[in-house]
Amino acid sequence: MLKLIRAVAIAATLVPGAVLSQDPIGPALALAGSPTEQSAPSRRPARPVDSLLAHEIGHSHDSGLAPGQTAADFNAWLARSPAHRAEVAAFDNRLAAEGVAGIVPTWQLIRTASSWRECAAEPFEVAPASSWDHIVDTLKFVRDEVVPAIGRVEALSAYRNAELNACSAGAPKSAHRLFFALDLTPVAPEVTRAGMVREICAAHARHGRVYEAGLGFYSGRRFHVDSSGYRKWGPDGRGASSPCVTQA
Repeated sequence: MLKLIRAVAIAATLVPGAVLSQDPIGPALALAGSPTEQSAPSRRPARPVDSLLAHEIGHSHDSGLAPGQTAADFNAWLARSPAHRAEVAAFDNRLAAEGVAGIVPTWQLIRTASSWRECAAEPFEVAPASSWDHIVDTLKFVRDEVVPAIGRVEALSAYRNAELNACSAGAPKSAHRLFFALDLTPVAPEVTRAGMVREICAAHARHGRVYEAGLGFYSGRRFHVDSSGYRKWGPDGRGASSPCVTQA
């Protein structure tokens, strides 16, 4: 089954700019010439924002998707602010220019933290443009190593601003704070935790150093990847507790 999942995932990544499981919602937006778009590093025309959105993928979020962070919630957040629309379009344009659009749907990369409500924060936030290079490197690891190992993944948490990071008990230079990090879960329900751990640990051991990839596992099928330094850890944050240790 994992071989079939890998084959489908690899085929999907060959389509430039593909947004997996795309089902557009929301109005098309014409943002050409907006100040935010002009300040983006890429000169490509921004894709219409309606092409960036997807309905929730039909699988169970057994790894902690927080209430208020669904596709419908994102669409409502986007509709409330022209500034949000311009920021999302500029960010997606940068991902396309770097060749990493569609690895994870762009809107999922704007989810903040599962604790956003408790911390009186926003459920979605575009990271500062100065940090976009960081997530580009992380997405390359996801594209080249994670997706071929376990199939498509969904991003549950990405950028956390300083206040949200502190409230969430993150380190001052947390990989999430600097937009290096993603908390992910497999899309395919048939991928078990044991299979997920086995396949991702093997990929991390083979090529993780090349990408400066950090790999952490939480409970259930939720795991963390970043590109801020080669290392691994388990649910208690210690390297010795990483399930990859027993896979070696």
